[in-house]
Amino acid sequence: MNSHDQSPLNTHESYMQRCIQLAAQAAGYVAPNPMVGAVLVHEGRIIGEGYHQVYGGPHAEVHCVNSVREADRHLIPQSVMYVSLEPCAHFGKTPPCADLIIEKKIPEVVIGVRDPFKQVDGKGVEKLQAAGVRVTMGVLEQDCKTLNKRFITFHKQHRPYIILKWAQTANGKMAGEAGAERLLISNAFTNRLVHKWRSEEAAILVGTNTALFDDPALTTRLWKGPDPVRLVVDMNLRLPSSLQLFNGQVRTIVFNSLQHQEKDNLMYYQVTQDVNLVHQVLQALYQLKIQSVLVEGGAQLLQSFIDESLWDEIRVITNNELVVPHGLPAPRMHTGRLLQQETLYSDSLQYFVNPQTLVQ
Repeated sequence: MNSHDQSPLNTHESYMQRCIQLAAQAAGYVAPNPMVGAVLVHEGRIIGEGYHQVYGGPHAEVHCVNSVREADRHLIPQSVMYVSLEPCAHFGKTPPCADLIIEKKIPEVVIGVRDPFKQVDGKGVEKLQAAGVRVTMGVLEQDCKTLNKRFITFHKQHRPYIILKWAQTANGKMAGEAGAERLLISNAFTNRLVHKWRSEEAAILVGTNTALFDDPALTTRLWKGPDPVRLVVDMNLRLPSSLQLFNGQVRTIVFNSLQHQEKDNLMYYQVTQDVNLVHQVLQALYQLKIQSVLVEGGAQLLQSFIDESLWDEIRVITNNELVVPHGLPAPRMHTGRLLQQETLYSDSLQYFVNPQTLVQ
């Protein structure tokens, strides 16, 4: 940064950017908690930084304070703390971070965005201000919201953040003709990327036919990261227990119309035939505190989310070199704003957002 750019706002923004950078390292590891980063600055020098690393573990502010070297600890009461999300004011799995800031006599806190969780939502700021701490709000607010789009959507809209994903041929087919051999569309590089996407979401959902004909494991075996909860729609419980979904290695939930029970890593969640299935599934995921879901197929299930306008992102992989004359058409989008696109060898990737549900 140039010396003439050292206005308070630009300085605030550069430190908040660092908070976001730190927080993003925990993608997939802290849900249902938000991703949070914190930086402690004394007269233009970062003396401490940290982020919330794992669900149930210390929060960002704790890691930040604990990271300060012994030689710098006397500077804490003269420093500014930057944090991407409002510090908590309640006892959850860990003590309130607002109390820690007050206890350490940190005189000023700069916050990216207010916490929508009802047990915090402004209470952290109130507690800090009541103790005489100077608080600045809304620095890189939209970036901080985007970082925690899953958490914010869950608490504000009372449903998980929904990402639809599919792969298609150059002529818009998702699969070959019925009864044909399974069509492998995306390349090895894109497959690894998909496994990274899986590691970042709380759950992954497929329909009955996808489970039956593709027998997917729905794990992150091609990427280092946590496996999502596996979700499958099987209304009449016709899927055989020999499928990889039922190997017991990852928590699996089966949405069906016949039974409601749970044993070990397998849960049967009962829904009704005559009520909108997508709404029932989302309501169930909200009750189960599952904050995000990657819907990977099939075409009918994906289209039902699109038709209800119940999606936040769509990620489409197109193999530009593969054409099949007959096959299953890919879903059709009604609305959707193209956010970005990239190419990985034979595959092009397009990322769309739903302007109606965009986190603002």
